[in-house]
Amino acid sequence: MSLFKAEHIIKRFGKHIALDNVSVEIPKGVIFGLLGPNGAGKTTLIRIMNRIIAPDEGQCYLNGNPLTDSDTARIGYMPEERGLYKKMGVSEHIIYLARLKGMSKQDARQALAVWLDKFDMHAWKNKRIEELSKGMQQKVQFVATVIHNPSFLILDEPFSGFDPVNADLVKNQILELKKNGTTIVLSTHSMASVEELCDNIAMIHRGRCVLDGRVGEIREQYKTGEYEIVFTGNMIAFTAALWAGGTIISQTDLGQGMWKVRIRLSRNANVNGLLNELIHKVEIKSLHEYLPGMHEIFVNLVKGGSPETVSAGFTE
Repeated sequence: MSLFKAEHIIKRFGKHIALDNVSVEIPKGVIFGLLGPNGAGKTTLIRIMNRIIAPDEGQCYLNGNPLTDSDTARIGYMPEERGLYKKMGVSEHIIYLARLKGMSKQDARQALAVWLDKFDMHAWKNKRIEELSKGMQQKVQFVATVIHNPSFLILDEPFSGFDPVNADLVKNQILELKKNGTTIVLSTHSMASVEELCDNIAMIHRGRCVLDGRVGEIREQYKTGEYEIVFTGNMIAFTAALWAGGTIISQTDLGQGMWKVRIRLSRNANVNGLLNELIHKVEIKSLHEYLPGMHEIFVNLVKGGSPETVSAGFTE
């Protein structure tokens, strides 16, 4: 069952169509990646999800019901443009935002204590925001976003500004929130984060949704018959055994007679037949099918230039 659904969303700004008949469905309890190049329409869609702006056409639903202003109390939103009151103290600031989401002061203080422990921020709780580093301010923003325990969490580039240690800390908290039932939208340009964290994704390009589904299924969809083989032996012998079954895409000399080769099978070849030829010439150490990463898929779809290129797979 879906937690959130957007159906046939159209949004115009003057003559510019920011979203052109976009539909997305976000299942409950997943981390949902919202992808797209700059200017694609992601931020516009996120603002519609938050009721910051309204669509010109189409409808959004939360738990099967039309989205209303009152639903925003159940939504946590961390925008890419961070917004903190620089003169306020950390605790004061977070409690203030928690109360805007409907929490009592007592509940907000109790929840804040838990999050200060998680992020080791007790020493900073009485500091003014302007006294904090960029990374520490980012932690404050994250805590302020999740303190009211939203069922639907929208994070726009949540890892920007973090060093690797703190990025891992936030990732772990995102996974913990998912484990506890929160549905999370993750808007990011980091394809590594998408592959590590996301269950489902949708990609917006030129105002249209050009790709959506489960990450694993999408990578399977765009596979191109490529395999990575590690072997010991003579490269010339390997190439001779390969000649009728595939083409070498890349090769790496690993030293001491060991090679790593990426190949693409010919249309009439199969991996079992290829192995049967190779094992008489070289010693196979490993073989696995190469699935394109989300970075490759993202780049190829953007290069394709229109949603219609999706059905054709990768551009040459």
